[in-house]
Amino acid sequence: MKKIHIIILVVCIVFIGFVVTDALTIAFDKDTLKYNQNITVEQSREASDESYVKNYKNYVESKPQQFPQNKEITVYATDFSHIEGDYEILNDYQNVDQSLLTFETGKVVLPVDIESEGFYRVKLNYYAYPGKSSAIERRIYINGEVPFDAAERVVLHRYYGSEEVIYQDYLGNDIRPSQIEKPIWTNTYLKDALGYINEPFNFYLEAGENEITIESLREPLLIESIVVESISTLKTYEEMKSFYQSENYQLANQPIQFIQAEDAVRTTSPTLYPLNDRTSAKTMPSDPTLIKLNSIGGTNWGIAGDKITWEFEVPTSGLYEISMRVKQRLANGMVVYRDIYIDGEMPFKEMQNYAFTYVNDWRMQTLGTNDEAFLFYLEAGTHELSMEVSLGVYGQLISDLQDVINNLNKIYREILIYTGPSPDPFRDYELVNRIPNLLGRFTEELGLLEAIRQSLIDVSGSRSEKTGILDTVIFQLNDFLRTPREIQNNLSTYVSNISSLGTLVILLSSQPLEIDYFILHNPDATLPEYKAHFFEGLWYGFRAFLATFYTDYSSVGRRDTGEVNETIEVWLSVGQDQVNILRKLIDESFAPQSKIQVDLKLVSAASLLPATLSGKGPDVALGQADSTPVNYAMRNATYPLSSFDDFDEIKSRFMDSAFVPYQYQGEYYGLPEQQVFLMMFYRTDIFEEFELTPPNTWREVIEMIPSLQKYNLEFYLPVPLTQGAAVTLPANPVFSTMFYQNDGQFYINDDKESGFNSGLGPQVFEQWSSFYTNYSFPVEANFNNRFRSGQMPIGITYYNTYNTLSVFAPEIRGKWNFIAVPGTEYEDEFGVTQIRRETVSSGTGAIILNQSDKKEESWEFLKWWTSTETQVRFGREMEGILGAAARYPTANIEAMEQLPWTIDELSKLKEQWEWVRGIPEVPGGYMTGRHLDNAFRLVLNEAANPRETIYDYVQMINEEIAKKRREFGLD
Repeated sequence: MKKIHIIILVVCIVFIGFVVTDALTIAFDKDTLKYNQNITVEQSREASDESYVKNYKNYVESKPQQFPQNKEITVYATDFSHIEGDYEILNDYQNVDQSLLTFETGKVVLPVDIESEGFYRVKLNYYAYPGKSSAIERRIYINGEVPFDAAERVVLHRYYGSEEVIYQDYLGNDIRPSQIEKPIWTNTYLKDALGYINEPFNFYLEAGENEITIESLREPLLIESIVVESISTLKTYEEMKSFYQSENYQLANQPIQFIQAEDAVRTTSPTLYPLNDRTSAKTMPSDPTLIKLNSIGGTNWGIAGDKITWEFEVPTSGLYEISMRVKQRLANGMVVYRDIYIDGEMPFKEMQNYAFTYVNDWRMQTLGTNDEAFLFYLEAGTHELSMEVSLGVYGQLISDLQDVINNLNKIYREILIYTGPSPDPFRDYELVNRIPNLLGRFTEELGLLEAIRQSLIDVSGSRSEKTGILDTVIFQLNDFLRTPREIQNNLSTYVSNISSLGTLVILLSSQPLEIDYFILHNPDATLPEYKAHFFEGLWYGFRAFLATFYTDYSSVGRRDTGEVNETIEVWLSVGQDQVNILRKLIDESFAPQSKIQVDLKLVSAASLLPATLSGKGPDVALGQADSTPVNYAMRNATYPLSSFDDFDEIKSRFMDSAFVPYQYQGEYYGLPEQQVFLMMFYRTDIFEEFELTPPNTWREVIEMIPSLQKYNLEFYLPVPLTQGAAVTLPANPVFSTMFYQNDGQFYINDDKESGFNSGLGPQVFEQWSSFYTNYSFPVEANFNNRFRSGQMPIGITYYNTYNTLSVFAPEIRGKWNFIAVPGTEYEDEFGVTQIRRETVSSGTGAIILNQSDKKEESWEFLKWWTSTETQVRFGREMEGILGAAARYPTANIEAMEQLPWTIDELSKLKEQWEWVRGIPEVPGGYMTGRHLDNAFRLVLNEAANPRETIYDYVQMINEEIAKKRREFGLD
């Protein structure tokens, strides 16, 4: 018993000691300067001339180093010397006398008369004219030439803000306000869109008349003027202190003033919306049971150039300190940077690339150095504080890393020429002798990687998973240098390591920072506690835990929409972000206007069938596969939407091809939501390197194959695989494409038989299977990875691959494109050769269940959901929350045109969309894709005769169709 008492006593003493220590630590931890760091890293190795940043430095160094001072030349946009494309001159637009509106295509040339030659900066005064809510992109020419690579794409931001104040749902949870455009006249220096080059561009202008050309790449832009001005150097804080003393500025004697970060007045991205933080009881405001939008930033605030602006009032003129409660725990082992502005100007040099170090919790940080806090002179009145994401020292490192990735990929493609993707492990390919300077090139990249690794350690002060990625690649390159004969045996690991370097680019480019509030105060002010005491945190966590037992999470986000006449139940199987957006749109527009409330339920896709069979299904189901509406209709489980009087009007919102899978017995049983179709993606850089041209027809595909295979490069054609417990295997999209291009019909004789062995069907099947049997196309491949490495520089896949590549492969940004699928040649009635480009699509649809007794109300919901306005809002909200990776592939034609595609991208998509044909659903049709794949596998694996094989499997498909028709009582 004594031992137990002693143990309990020791535990109590330790616990009390811990609590007391915790309380004392919080009470006496008043050093808010300890997190400040002034980080400078010297790059010990010179980057290659192909480096993105070095390309700009070479431009600057190639010109006479002249920097004229005190020069400022303003050129009004309406004084252009030449213009191409559509434009408008607007008078008195938003209080500006005259301005030039340029659209998504065209150029405007502005003459600039320079007195003294040398380097200047260019500031653009612009207004983000309404467009598709994506960033504005322009290309800059100086005297007819793009001066350096970074000027190929300059980004001009739009400005966003909350549509309304933060409101609550009927449970008391805060609802995230929609982020809408809030355009203003603003000015910005022309600078690097990627953030690799930290300062605004320096342009060299000759004495006399020069021409600055602005070419449209994306979105309209309203320009008032450009200002060409001398390059000035920011004052240091020490110089500003001397200025304060000379002006006799005094410390402001005012109580501390809070600025809540979630109340931002303006941002440059719709993703920068208020967040809910529940990690601390000290976050303002905070509630353990309810959602409170109490911070901003986090992972959403990490892209170079993203800026948040806050507004605040200063009661008395004087010198103030600025402190903030921040959290930087997402970028592990990294420092993140921000450029800080007061009233649009950087107060002094130290506010450029201001560092926020990694700490695993909220902290209070006062702007300054380790030794002193910075003082900011503020006049009484309204002011703005802005913080912009900067890459700081990482910009040069990322540029160098991109260069390494490009060079290692180039070496890989050269190795492939001799080894192929599956080299013989017992053969010596003599790569060192065949590939010029192979080991020297490996040594050069190894040296640059080691320099990057050391720089990362110098920045963070320790190793991390980022340096671990570099360690792996460095180890392999050292291994290659020691045993070059083993290079071919480790190619798969080599490619994987290059992909890891691409991931490292993404990690280093992300600069997340979360802010709770700012404090404006004098140096002697007592700052609030930023960390909860032990018992305070324990009680907060306990109440949050209890709330999980009684909170109705399915109702979270639902707001009081006033009087409702009916409530319908809608099921969907998507992500939580999509549900939250839909819930918000319903409460803002559908429910108040229709007086119909919607009970949204996020369920598993497999739940619909058993729920319907048991009579407990929903009124409406969204996100259903193309095969579901007709398969349910055969069993009298879905309601025919074409029975509604205004169905034909709603049908006109979509392409006819989108309805083909939903048609059965003369009725339509679904409305399209998403529709994606095939496009051909190709690597422009590799095609230029090997002087290849993207194929226009299938004949040209075959003609190009020897050129690709000469370099052991591959062409990708998708072969769908059955995944998990899924029974339905879709018909191969490439075969279906070629089949439709040759007048094929999936089903003939009133949908009673397969059409694969009629007309040119057997010949098409033979041609398609020959890609794999005669030309060795890979049957299974990760197209994204191989496209990224360059092993597979061309392929046909669904167009939403664009989303993946935009985010997944930043190192090949600008080095790929997409065009329509290859076509089949034919002669028209006038003897002129034409090209058919039919292809197929995949998508999702919405259905009304037959068991619903609220069909009219459900139809009103579907009409609202598939409308142009709702689809555009949903698509933009999705992209606003998740970025370009979430671009919504809407089936609504008008909505597609309003999503942020460029004119060039949209024209290609619309051209191909016109050729899309749907695949009908028939009883027993689930065997079509399965037996088509079985026939293909038999030809591939056993060298069976293609025409005989497809004939045999067509009989099996027909037997299943006949069986199912008998089951459903059809003729």
